[in-house]
Amino acid sequence: MKNVSELRNELSDVFTGLITGDVKAKDAKELANVAGKMINSAKVQLEYHALRKESNTKINFLHSTDK
Repeated sequence: MKNVSELRNELSDVFTGLITGDVKAKDAKELANVAGKMINSAKVQLEYHALRKESNTKINFLHSTDK
């Protein structure tokens, strides 16, 4: 996945699979764990740029065409 919108769509599919029984709870938990680490990594980047007072830095993972 290339950005946070794609991650959100993937997690939505996992959630649906969990409800329908197509995804095991253990697998869903691991996928959610990895997704959380990806999001936290992006948050660290944001905090780093904020501390450096860099206002025009683009983080590709967070860039999305969703409106």
